[in-house]
Amino acid sequence: MTAPQTIKIDNIEYVRADAQPLTGDMKIVALDRGFVFVGRVAFTDDSVVITNAKNIRKWGTTKGLGELVDGPLSGTILDAAGTVIAPKRAMIFTLTVDEQKWKTI
Repeated sequence: MTAPQTIKIDNIEYVRADAQPLTGDMKIVALDRGFVFVGRVAFTDDSVVITNAKNIRKWGTTKGLGELVDGPLSGTILDAAGTVIAPKRAMIFTLTVDEQKWKTI
């Protein structure tokens, strides 16, 4: 039996949280102090919000961070980070990644 996508209580329809499509572009975000995350990125007036974020603890690359655009490598170590909210001033740069290659995270 499959799980229902919605439920109705008191004539109000609720949608499962995991049934909501993920929004935002998938990116690697380098923040100051050496923190590097990958996840779905959105911007507010003064913040960068990374949902379903993973901290890239070890790149596992031989040619720099850009190698990870095409997905994690065998030596890449990722740590779950949930939702990261950082001030825009802390953002150094972003790299747009191949979303299909990062689907496994």
